[in-house]
Amino acid sequence: MGVRFFPQEEERELESKSYWFLAILITGLALLLLRAWHLQITKGAYYLELSENNRLRVVETPAPRGRIFDRNGALLVNNVPSFNLYVVLGDIKQREQVIRRISQIINIPIDEITEQIQKKKKGDPYHPIKIKEDLTMREVAVIEGHGLQLPGIKIEAEYKRQAVFGSLAAHLLGYVGEITQDQLKQEKYQTINGGSIIGKYGVEQSFDAILRGTSGEKKIEVDALGHEQQVVKEILPLRGDDIYLTMDLKVQKTAENVLADRPGAIVALNPKNGDVLAMVSHPSFNPNDISGGISTKTWQTLLKDKNLPLTNRTIHGKYPPGSTFKIVLSAAILETGIAKAKDRIKCKGTFELGDREFRDWKKWGHGEVDMHRSLVESCDVYYYEKGLELGVDTIARFSHLFGLGKPTGIDLAYEKGGLIPTKDWKEKNLKKPWYPGETLSVSIGQGFVSSTPLQLATMIAAIAGDGIWYRPRLLVKTRDTATEQFSEIESAQGRKIPISAASLATIKKALAGVVSEKLGTAQASKSDLFSMAGKTGTAQVVGRETIAFDLVPEEFADHAWFVAFAPVENPKIAVVVLVENGGHGGSAAAPLARTVIESYLEPRQVETQPIENAIGHSPEPSHQDQDHG
Repeated sequence: MGVRFFPQEEERELESKSYWFLAILITGLALLLLRAWHLQITKGAYYLELSENNRLRVVETPAPRGRIFDRNGALLVNNVPSFNLYVVLGDIKQREQVIRRISQIINIPIDEITEQIQKKKKGDPYHPIKIKEDLTMREVAVIEGHGLQLPGIKIEAEYKRQAVFGSLAAHLLGYVGEITQDQLKQEKYQTINGGSIIGKYGVEQSFDAILRGTSGEKKIEVDALGHEQQVVKEILPLRGDDIYLTMDLKVQKTAENVLADRPGAIVALNPKNGDVLAMVSHPSFNPNDISGGISTKTWQTLLKDKNLPLTNRTIHGKYPPGSTFKIVLSAAILETGIAKAKDRIKCKGTFELGDREFRDWKKWGHGEVDMHRSLVESCDVYYYEKGLELGVDTIARFSHLFGLGKPTGIDLAYEKGGLIPTKDWKEKNLKKPWYPGETLSVSIGQGFVSSTPLQLATMIAAIAGDGIWYRPRLLVKTRDTATEQFSEIESAQGRKIPISAASLATIKKALAGVVSEKLGTAQASKSDLFSMAGKTGTAQVVGRETIAFDLVPEEFADHAWFVAFAPVENPKIAVVVLVENGGHGGSAAAPLARTVIESYLEPRQVETQPIENAIGHSPEPSHQDQDHG
């Protein structure tokens, strides 16, 4: 009989344990295989992407925007090199510590940096988030020198937008900024990635599709801290196309200088095609302060500024046109036949309607006046009487013919339409009937009437251009970056206003008399260099019954207008000047228009050198003003 080492019962127990051990081993192996399958098959793509992001990344390289020039080739907006700071959240393990260190270096509060990160954060943790533009060389040196302590922090050499002349033409040129989440959802921005720079205001916004260019990309290899080691592959960006504006830098500078620090607006047009030669709105701002990135606090300060520096008064400001509106009334009077040019009325200084008296600006009256004298001396009583005969609806019809009461269609966003009232308008909006006394106010450009400076510019340009109304044009040509070829932009077809040559001749002769005749309300602005025609206007901000004339605070003083064109024989420029709370158009606005016109008609060398601030001082206004109308 053989030897047995274990009793039979123990042998069976050992065999049972072996089965259990084998079962556990097999189960463990199965779980490991299942986990490996899950990691490699189910989540393989995900972990492969993480692995690649730890080593290789694709980074977008922004395209420099196209440059902006004036009509004569003077550079207005350029691109200059800039070192920009980015953070890559996926590379940062101790975020608070890194942000605190960066805050100390770049002198931006921690909460502002955190706010930017939260606002710009995307689903991709490796998407770079811009923290600051235009780092100083000291900041670059410090950050690069502490690279090991600043994982996820990177500096990119890019371009930033620069308005060459600072605040000059700021409202016209506009500014750029980072695209918002709401804008990314718009159809026109579907090809743009988050973080891209787009036009936000002015010409930068209107012609953004031309200026923007095409971004490139580069595939880079990074180290464990996310710092770039080498470029594996690169597709270069394509700079945006250049644009040439209708603006004349010399005229723009002159207009900025004469308006100085007074709130108001100046617009200059070519009456032959609608080209915008100058567009000034004061107070202004420096686009470089906004395009380079602006804090929420600073932005809110600009928005809440009571002087409204961000408002483009030329297209957003709605003002009563005052006596400049008498030009439209004159056309309506002649074309409807309610009076002939030589028909006279007696002006005693007041016009009676019911039990009310409506005063003329000239207390003792103008005596006997026809249309010529009514425009030259700005007689209110003449237009009270004839406006009442016309009626508000007829006045509105002729106003619309001259482009008033609706946007001009200029290529700038958010243009206002102003208001030309009608009986139906008041009934619909105010639920009240129209009263004859309201027609008298409308007849001298007061009451419900409001216009933008640009609308009045197109009106006087149409008079100068023999009754042809043009949509204002901003763009002359573009230059393709790839081919360097120019493409001319045709001006819009002019619209003929249905007004006879005889009526136009009568009005133009009277407007010339406003400047050249002894009793003309703008005779103090007569130029020895050229003939000029125009119309002054003084628009009340509050009624004279509300505040005594000699006690009017500056903020309630009348707005001063002057609309003009020159030379009278062959008009080449039409100008509108508005000085808010400036007083009388003849003294506050007309001299400014004369200087602007001189800058265009008098041959001079075009300045192209940058200036820090184009706002200067204007000559003292004449005290010989006669216009209160």
